[in-house]
Amino acid sequence: MDVVLTYRGRRVTASDVATIRALIAAHPNASRRQLSQLVCEAWSWRQANGALCAMVCRSLMLALGRAGHVTLPAPRGRPPNNVVAPRARRTIALERTPLRTRLAALGPLAIRQVRRTPEERLFDSLIAAHHYLGYTRPVGEHLKHLVWAGERPVACLAWSSAPRHLGPRDRFIGWSAAARRRNVRYLAYNTRFLILPWVDVPHLASHLLGRVARSIAGDWEHLYGHPVYYLETFVDPQRFRGTCYRAANWLALGLTTGRGKDDQTHRPTRPRKEVLGYPLTPRFRAWLGAA
Repeated sequence: MDVVLTYRGRRVTASDVATIRALIAAHPNASRRQLSQLVCEAWSWRQANGALCAMVCRSLMLALGRAGHVTLPAPRGRPPNNVVAPRARRTIALERTPLRTRLAALGPLAIRQVRRTPEERLFDSLIAAHHYLGYTRPVGEHLKHLVWAGERPVACLAWSSAPRHLGPRDRFIGWSAAARRRNVRYLAYNTRFLILPWVDVPHLASHLLGRVARSIAGDWEHLYGHPVYYLETFVDPQRFRGTCYRAANWLALGLTTGRGKDDQTHRPTRPRKEVLGYPLTPRFRAWLGAA
């Protein structure tokens, strides 16, 4: 098998490149978006919920174009880059009266998955305004949980697809490279956790982590057609101790290398983060290790 490129775990062969070239030639007026859909259909490349992997395919085709394997049509528009120049988000007026009470006195908490719902704009606005990392649009599968105490939002938890390579986690799971490539989609990465700054309720954070852990597999399956079996996150030890994760029985697995996913130097270029994990089922190793 003549592999010309590996992108996000997918091996692209010379035959695949020939297929893309043929589709470009057969559809000279197609946009890059339309071509990515055609390629996905030709390869039967779909997500677990049946949707085409068109966004990942567009990125793969760009990589092939930069490497000189294909010649893509000129882009027809330049949408704003949500990482480099995020769109301005309207600040939403909220009640900011300090909320200081015991967890038992807080009353019923409603945890809602708001991805692809009208409440998603509120979630994004809260993260952008109050999380020290700000808001970055996730890539790939992701969920957003918004927590309400009565009529007041009190917390946000964001989840996305997990990193493909993570030494401490991979050693803990004990899966092979083939099993990791096949099953990494069954992991969810906690990218943001925000308790709103005017909310002071002891033990609220660990309580919410436990509540969401019991529902996230079903939420993920509802949106993407498959569950998740394992949760993970990073904690910057120079800023935080990860106390709420530990209180919720998350496991400290070790430190990252500090090299990042696109490392070319094999030397640390960023702070090393502590890796914490939380299996959602006692059988996580058997299910994730199945190749």
